Amino acid sequence: MAVVETRGLTKVFKQGQLGAVNNVDLVTHEGEFLVFLGPSGSGKTTLLRMIAGLEQPTAGEILIGGAVVNHLTPRERRIAMVFQSYALYPHLSVYNNIAFPLKAQKIKKELHRKKVEWASSLLGIGGLLDRKPRELSGGERQRVALARAIVREPTVFLLDEPLSNLDAKLRASAREELEQFHKRIGTTTIYVTHDQVEAMAMGDRIVVLHQGYVRQIGTPKEVYDDPADTFVATFLGSPPMNLLESGEVIVGFRPEHFLPAERLPEGSRVPLRFRVTYLEFLGAERILYGSLAGSRFEEKEVLSRLPAAVSAAFQVGSVYDFGVASENLRFFDRQSEKRTQPKAIVW
Repeated sequence: MAVVETRGLTKVFKQGQLGAVNNVDLVTHEGEFLVFLGPSGSGKTTLLRMIAGLEQPTAGEILIGGAVVNHLTPRERRIAMVFQSYALYPHLSVYNNIAFPLKAQKIKKELHRKKVEWASSLLGIGGLLDRKPRELSGGERQRVALARAIVREPTVFLLDEPLSNLDAKLRASAREELEQFHKRIGTTTIYVTHDQVEAMAMGDRIVVLHQGYVRQIGTPKEVYDDPADTFVATFLGSPPMNLLESGEVIVGFRPEHFLPAERLPEGSRVPLRFRVTYLEFLGAERILYGSLAGSRFEEKEVLSRLPAAVSAAFQVGSVYDFGVASENLRFFDRQSEKRTQPKAIVW
């Protein structure tokens, strides 16, 4: 296991353009599962590729295990990377695909079978060693790619959206397998995704990136409950946080905290009137779309997420008494859009 650290890491692809990655400082915990999360173009893959040695930084340092590795090749960094495409050799068997890094490292051939069988057994693919990649399912190919990475016994795993080619059901089971795999090996892992569900479900901590900048680093609970700015507030959560502008402040609250008045303690609730304009059925839950009525936030669009049994009583076009517990309000500075201290708001 090893700690990965970046100091002022920056990547500019073309002079005069904005950096793809800008002045990133982060330190992993030893053995943790750290997720880089952000939309397309946020810099998450570029940051991962610099750590891997596949991109040279414009400025800054990368440290693995306390040593600066900017000058080292990917192989010398003792990392293993799994790509979105898996990059398996179609003409080789599963066994030879997994053994390929051992040949590249010039490890004695008599050790290959022992190492391949160890890696394949960890991922439950011991019975597939004689097959070719075309004979495997998407999930099996993903496990072969992981086995090929682990057989090198790296100090750090780097995973670049390895589940994005799988369908929704298989992604869910593959997430669970990856989590169990990480717990077994305990190796520091950095995982890139644009999928907030993956990030929240798998990450010990999440690094939220946007336009090349780190917006927040924290546990899934921290970035969801206490977002550092309005970007994090709206990027995490489906549906996103409700935001209301009020003078120099933006007030935010999650849809699951915007509830019928009778479901909130009277003493601590901010009362709001809610005009329902659309209902979206999601099985056990419903999303209520609408706008506020009868307050300074008249016609501001907001959402409520409720259990289906509770939401059944609400009709499109009607206005209801809703509210938010004051403890669930979050405040952001209107100019910087960053979190600020609670403010007194005239509702």
